[in-house]
Amino acid sequence: MARKKSGGRREPKFEGKASLDGLRLNRSDRVSDNSNFEDEDEPPVRVRREKPEPRERKASKSRSSRTSKVPFRKRFGRIAYWGVVLGLWAMIAAVGGVIWVGAHLPSISSLEIPKRPPTIQIVGTDGSVIATRGEMPGANVSLKDLPPYLPNAFIAIEDRRFYSHFGIDPIGIVRAAIANVLHRGVSQGGSTLTQQLAKNLFLTQERTLQRKLQEAELALWLERKYSKQTILELYLNRVYFGSGAYGVEAAAQKYFGKPAKDVTLFEAAMLAGLVKSPSRLAPNRNPEGAEKRADVVLAAMVDAKLITPAQQKAALAHPSFAVKPTGAGTINYVADWIGEVLDDLIGQVDQNIVVETTIDPKLQSVAEAAIIDELAAKSVKFNVSQGALVAMTPDGAVRAMVGGRNYAESQFNRAVTAKRQPGSAFKPFVYLTALEAGLTPDTVRQDAPIDVKGWKPENYSHQYFGPVTLTQALAMSLNTVAVRLGLEVGPQNVVRTAHRLGIASKLESNATIALGTSEVSPTELVGAYATFANNGVAVSPHVIMRIKAADTGKVLYTRPPDPASQVIDPRYVAMMNAMMHETLVIGTAKKADIPGWYAAGKTGTSQDFRDAWFVGYTAHLVTGVWLGNDDSSPTKKATGGGLPVEVWTRFMRAAHQGVPVANLPVPQPGNPVSDFFQSFSRGRSVPTQPLGPAVSDQATYAREPTYGAGHYSQPVYPSRNGNARPQPAQASGRPEADAGLSGGGWLMDRLFGGR
Repeated sequence: MARKKSGGRREPKFEGKASLDGLRLNRSDRVSDNSNFEDEDEPPVRVRREKPEPRERKASKSRSSRTSKVPFRKRFGRIAYWGVVLGLWAMIAAVGGVIWVGAHLPSISSLEIPKRPPTIQIVGTDGSVIATRGEMPGANVSLKDLPPYLPNAFIAIEDRRFYSHFGIDPIGIVRAAIANVLHRGVSQGGSTLTQQLAKNLFLTQERTLQRKLQEAELALWLERKYSKQTILELYLNRVYFGSGAYGVEAAAQKYFGKPAKDVTLFEAAMLAGLVKSPSRLAPNRNPEGAEKRADVVLAAMVDAKLITPAQQKAALAHPSFAVKPTGAGTINYVADWIGEVLDDLIGQVDQNIVVETTIDPKLQSVAEAAIIDELAAKSVKFNVSQGALVAMTPDGAVRAMVGGRNYAESQFNRAVTAKRQPGSAFKPFVYLTALEAGLTPDTVRQDAPIDVKGWKPENYSHQYFGPVTLTQALAMSLNTVAVRLGLEVGPQNVVRTAHRLGIASKLESNATIALGTSEVSPTELVGAYATFANNGVAVSPHVIMRIKAADTGKVLYTRPPDPASQVIDPRYVAMMNAMMHETLVIGTAKKADIPGWYAAGKTGTSQDFRDAWFVGYTAHLVTGVWLGNDDSSPTKKATGGGLPVEVWTRFMRAAHQGVPVANLPVPQPGNPVSDFFQSFSRGRSVPTQPLGPAVSDQATYAREPTYGAGHYSQPVYPSRNGNARPQPAQASGRPEADAGLSGGGWLMDRLFGGR
């Protein structure tokens, strides 16, 4: 066992009571809990001691005390240091943002001012421009050709420091920001004319931060590459003024009917004021708002010392008024139709072109007024909301077309695109088929009730006249005779006849086809009727005659003449013209009368009075009118012999004023058929001289077939019509019979597919 070292640790020893006395505390050594007590014999009062402060609080106090002792110079230095650091980071972020935005732009070196999209000028028969198409119509104008106050008006109201900034106006941005804060909204903009030009040329109209940054970069590029004069000229030729007008030239023509070089000071102020809100401040829509805005522009020009107060006073004393728009803009229906066929004629349009049309501007205005006035006066009474009119020459050249009562409200062209049931207006194809099968205008058929396996068509008047001639039956639009004839000659043959004359729509070859239950468009129906006025030669409705390059005058397209395709024997043309003439004499279109002219035509009304038609013609013009509702809802008993005849008569009388009288082909005098018509016309005989291309005296007429009543083809009953009706509001595709068709009850629903 190892021995302990002598120098080791010594432990204290407590031996006995005496050794602990020195370590004990007496009363005098203790701190009194109550210093108020002087008498040591009194018991001490316990006082709750406060808790010691947390270490964190003590530490903060110590730091604050130390900070308070830091000199102001050191504190300012630290603030400056961190300000510099944050500023550098902000600059780095800004540069990065600019680089990122620039990376999403095309290469600046490849940026060029884009060419103006091609302009399509549509010209009428008198050489006047009746419509313009293209994204930016209007010719470019040079600054030197404009009055000085015109560009100055834009500078005063849009960018007063245009000639002093570098594409971006910091002062303008600050001013706009302050104004927007004070108004608690966006009341001013800080974009320069250069920025607006950059947006119009290269960017979209979306309101995003990225687009604004791109706009600023492009503005800097434009200012670097082009002069101020060039930028201002580009701006004036590209800015949008509403109503489809781009550039000051197009806007001046649109709103004031004059070139931009001739606008007055007030008109210049009005144009400059349009840029803020083209749709809201257009002079043709809001003349009061446009004038108030022009006053603001004039005041800004005075403030910028661009005009004198005397000039402002003179301008306010002679304000200008916008040119009234031509009617309801129905010529745009024609322009749209032309735009649809251009690609087929000349391919993609990549240059400014002039389209010479067959449209007569005067007749177009008359047609528009006839439709609009008639609907304005009687649309409520008869619950008719829309109408269409197509007028063409006997060879198919469209002279006027109205596709609806107001183009601004609806761009759907009812004259070309709408498919509606023609009702009795389809009956001429039935009667022509009967004539070609050997019947004559004086062939007699029974007007009596008919039952075709449960289907019981009735006349509009619910009356029956017994034995009647075909001429009487067509003039009085007797449904039972038409159905008998349709079954007699065969519905499929009636369909072939209609297609041969120009009807392109799908037609159902069933018993109801005789009453016009298959849908057709007004243009194709009028084109088919034109064959009767064209002596049986096929007609192709058309509106474009020639297309030329606007800059060089090079002819790009000329309409070739139609091949002389005889689709109706002239004998039957003469018979049909004479028979349909009686519709205007004793039949359903007695109101249709053109003094001095021999006219013919046929009315039509579909089931439940949904469609009202009249198609009539002379040797000069063929015109069809349709009235109804887009959703195919029933009218209040609007018939073809009512409103459509009134519209037709108003238009045709105006269209025939001053035109040399010409006559339709009808049977010659001395012919048995002609003699019949003379005795049947009740005081309105056919002319005693040959009328146009007449039928030969030696012409013979086929005898009436020997088969009699009951020897009919078996009818094919209709199913639910699947023809689509491309209209704003889709309606039921159920085929409908002529007005007055009734009976059958549940069987009718089975036949026609139900309501």
